[in-house]
Amino acid sequence: MAPPTSNLKLALFVGGWYAGNTVYNIYNKKATNSIHAHWFVAGAQLGVGILLSLFLWATGLRKTPNLNSKDIISCVPIGFCAAGAHGGSVLAMGVGAVSFAQIIKACEPVFAAIIGLLVPPIDIKPIPAYLMLLVICGGVGLACVKEGKGVEINMLALQFASFANVCAAFKGKWGHSVTGALKADKSKNMDAANVYALMNILSFLWTVPMIIIFEMATLREEWEKAVNNVGAQELIFNITMSAIFFYFYNEMAFAFTSQVGAVTSSVLNTAKRVIIIVASAIVFQEGMSRNKMVGSAIAILGTGLYSVLSKKAPAKTDKKKD
Repeated sequence: MAPPTSNLKLALFVGGWYAGNTVYNIYNKKATNSIHAHWFVAGAQLGVGILLSLFLWATGLRKTPNLNSKDIISCVPIGFCAAGAHGGSVLAMGVGAVSFAQIIKACEPVFAAIIGLLVPPIDIKPIPAYLMLLVICGGVGLACVKEGKGVEINMLALQFASFANVCAAFKGKWGHSVTGALKADKSKNMDAANVYALMNILSFLWTVPMIIIFEMATLREEWEKAVNNVGAQELIFNITMSAIFFYFYNEMAFAFTSQVGAVTSSVLNTAKRVIIIVASAIVFQEGMSRNKMVGSAIAILGTGLYSVLSKKAPAKTDKKKD
């Protein structure tokens, strides 16, 4: 049995996760501000991640996965969900403020709870957890109310972020058992890093058709327009940096989750949104009204409490003697 991971190593995972995610969001916004081809940006980010994985496998720095066609096929639907979750997030932050997208992303547990009740196998959470969903919705609603101007919602950003939440919910529902089985078989070399690498590859393959369908007809025109506006060097730099930090922070997050479990990881993922909202507000001068700050805090607190309260108590064992 492997020794437990040290607190220092866990702290480094969290630090890398938080810092990488924050820097990713900054460069991702710069990239999507530069070029109006957001599926392309999402695909490029995944493509760079594939190159990083291939480098690690080719150099022997990381064991190569030993998967058969059946293993890969079992992960294809999860890859589709991962592509939707990533692409939806990129599109949401591309058409709206990063802070608004993060506020809507805080509603992810609401989508997961609904899907858990509607899609077999049915997953019923404790009542206190469901009460926290009301807190989350209330916080998001308050964050969307601008003082003196009523409700202010970027509908496109809301739709894209909601799409990302639905995909993330299905990914979580279907992915745990499939990837857990692969990691349990040591002969397959599927540790947390390789699970993420596989999801990254499958996500890329699912993203390519989205680029072809929605952006291929205008991609060259949008690229030339972006080059004229910001220059090819800055455009490529922003996309590349967002890609590198996207891969890096996900590796840190997957490594941390594999050591501490989904509940602790979910709570920290919630806290992470505070840092991203504040950092993006400073870098991009996004307005942070009182309602937005208070509503965000309520929604994020509700999400953290939901993660804790949704953990079911272990089933009692029958201790009666024969």
